[in-house]
Amino acid sequence: MDPNQTVGSRIKLLRSEKKYTLKALSERTGLSVGFLSQVERGISSIAVDSLAKIAEALGVPLSTFFEVETPDTHDPVVHSFALHQNVVSPQIIQSILSHNTLDFDFLPRHFLLMPFSHPDTLAPEMYTHSGEEFIYVLTGVVSLWLENNRYTLYPGDSVQIHSNQPHNWANNTNKVAELLSINYPNPFKTDGPYDGIL
Repeated sequence: MDPNQTVGSRIKLLRSEKKYTLKALSERTGLSVGFLSQVERGISSIAVDSLAKIAEALGVPLSTFFEVETPDTHDPVVHSFALHQNVVSPQIIQSILSHNTLDFDFLPRHFLLMPFSHPDTLAPEMYTHSGEEFIYVLTGVVSLWLENNRYTLYPGDSVQIHSNQPHNWANNTNKVAELLSINYPNPFKTDGPYDGIL
């Protein structure tokens, strides 16, 4: 099954178990009814940060929507040959750069951004959540939307933002781009003061 459909079907099942309408879930998450409907049907991808809002509203850990691997306590090094890739959408592939997503306060990730199929002028869905994030472009060119502005990041460029600012990023070129992203707090963390939610 397509990753978007898998996540969407899990959201719909959990929402039905809670007897929440799409409108009720929208009110609890701040995400539009139309967007939630598209996510549930698997026709739209969703960022981890927005998925964390849904997890909180449904009373489940964020890991419910992912395959979280058992930590290797003998080798703290995350080897490139052993990276597990998750397809977030046809344009985004992520790898979590940690053996243990539950013990640390920030979440490091590597993203491969495929060439975007939409016109260069089309802005992606904007997201907000609590916390902070850092982005560093490794290869390619990345477009960053931050509030009402659009910025272009080249290899070696970086940005640190407060995540309550509306934001998103995409690859609007015809070549693959790579970036390193660090989120704080860690949305997978299940204990401590952050309750596992961004």
